[in-house]
Amino acid sequence: MGAQWKAKGKELAANARGRAFGKLSKDIMVAARSGADPAANARLRLLVEQARKVSMPKDTLDRAIKKGAGLTGEAVNFEHVIYEGFAPHRVPLMVECLTDNVNRTAPEMRVLFRKGQLGTSGSVAWDFDHVGMIEAEPANKDADPELAAIEAGAQDFEPGEDEGSTLFLTDPADLDLVSRALPAQGFTVLSAKLGYKAKNPIDPASLSAEQLEEVEAFLAAIDANDDVQNIFAGLGG
Repeated sequence: MGAQWKAKGKELAANARGRAFGKLSKDIMVAARSGADPAANARLRLLVEQARKVSMPKDTLDRAIKKGAGLTGEAVNFEHVIYEGFAPHRVPLMVECLTDNVNRTAPEMRVLFRKGQLGTSGSVAWDFDHVGMIEAEPANKDADPELAAIEAGAQDFEPGEDEGSTLFLTDPADLDLVSRALPAQGFTVLSAKLGYKAKNPIDPASLSAEQLEEVEAFLAAIDANDDVQNIFAGLGG
């Protein structure tokens, strides 16, 4: 959770599947503004690979690409907005949104943050590093994450969100380069994106079970908002 918060539990994950496709479609539409050909658009290529790995329906993927590239005649006007603040018990977080109406999103965020604290721009960002995040899993038993990180040019690595996976951290400018290099080092890339990693994550052991539940409930409520793309929470794994 020091890297990116995700809903926990199989039931939660199943219920969030459609919403996850919606969020990924938004990312694809925004990336496709720079061109509909994944071979010539590195950001789109990574998202297309991610969509295929999570079994997004092909017609949903194709429609998002065409819409974003302006091939359907529909306007795509998403604005990237980041909200900074604290969850209950002073857990810092960065909330990444893609919205077609900031005048709708801003008051919704103020309501969602009532049980925490909504900060001003820069009030929390100083405690996070902006990094490339690549979730990958070993393609064979001999894959060594430390060697792969060195050879592929990653800055660091740590256990990933999924069991057996590794999160490779990169300079933002090296995200695509490292993503392309990891397969040769025995790793299959599951997702690749820019994100925020807490510099000083809070140790979950310092919170009671009840307090952790309050934090989880707060983050889940924010994640349920249609305009929210990613949540990066300063809570250790």
